[in-house]
Amino acid sequence: MQVILGAGGSIGTELAKALKGYTKHIRLMARNPQKVNTDDELFKGDVTNANDVDKAIEGMKVAYLTVGLPYNKKVWQNNWPVIVQNVIKSCKKHGTKLVFFDNVYMYDADEIGKMTEESKINPPSKKGKVRAALAQMILDETKSGELKALIARAADFYGPGIKNGIFNETIVKNLKAGKKANWFCGTQFKHNLTYTPDAAKATALLGNTDSAYGQVWHLPSSEAWTGEQWINATAKELGVKSKVQVAPKWLIKIMGIFIPIMGELHEMLYQYNRDYVFDSSKFEAQFKLSATSNKEALRQIVKHS
Repeated sequence: MQVILGAGGSIGTELAKALKGYTKHIRLMARNPQKVNTDDELFKGDVTNANDVDKAIEGMKVAYLTVGLPYNKKVWQNNWPVIVQNVIKSCKKHGTKLVFFDNVYMYDADEIGKMTEESKINPPSKKGKVRAALAQMILDETKSGELKALIARAADFYGPGIKNGIFNETIVKNLKAGKKANWFCGTQFKHNLTYTPDAAKATALLGNTDSAYGQVWHLPSSEAWTGEQWINATAKELGVKSKVQVAPKWLIKIMGIFIPIMGELHEMLYQYNRDYVFDSSKFEAQFKLSATSNKEALRQIVKHS
C-alpha cells in the first residue's frame, strides 16, 4: 500500500504507472485526483491541510511527495514548509516511509557544472533556499532515527505529454508551430535533462529498496548536450527547420516586469549561463540502470506532442 501526494502532475502520473510493479494498492492524493491505473484509490485532499495529509498517509507503507507548486517564490516560502512538516509528522505517526522528489536548486552556483549528491549546498536563489531547508528538514529527521526517508533528486525534466514544461513549451511546441525555439543566456552551454518516465521508474525502485533510505539519490539523467544540440535534434525529429531565439539575462529581467513567470525565472538564470551537468552515476552503478537516450526520449516526446 503506497500513496502519491500530489498525484496530478507529470511525475506523479508516471510514478503511478511505475508503482504497479511493486504494489497492488496505490492511493492518489490531489485536490482533484484522477485514476492512472484502473484500480487506483482516489483521495481528494489538500497537502497544506494536516488532517487531509494524515488521512491520506494512514495505512500506507510508503508515501511519495511529488507535489508541484506554482512557480512563485512567495508561494514556495509560505506553502512548502507547511507541506513537508505535515508529511513528516504523519509519516512518523503511522510508521510510513517517505520518498521526497526534489530538484537541484539548493546547490552552489559553482557546482552546477558537475552536480553530484555530495555537491556543496549553498543556494543562490530564494527558491533554492526554500528547497535546501526542506531537504535539511527531512535529512535531520532521518538522522534522528524517527523517520525513514530518502531524497530522489532530478535535473530539469522533459517527457511526453508534460503540460507547461519549459522544454515542451519553449522548444517542442514552438518549433512544431514554425516558430523559433526559445533558450536562455547562450546555446553553447551544456544542459542535461531527466526524462520523466525514467525519473518515475527510478523513484519507484528507490522507494521499494530498503537499503536506499537515509540517502540522497540523483535520478538517471541524459547525456549533457548543448542548447544548440537539443534544439537541432528536436527540429530534426519534428522534421522542421531549426530556429532559435536566445533571451539574454538583461532582457528576461525587463520581461519580468510585465510577465510574472519571467520575473521568477530571472533568479535561476545562473543555471543557463554556464554548463549544467547532473551526474547520476551513483544510481546507475548501484542499480545497473541508465537513462533513456536523448534521441529516443525526443522521439517519444514528439510522438505524443
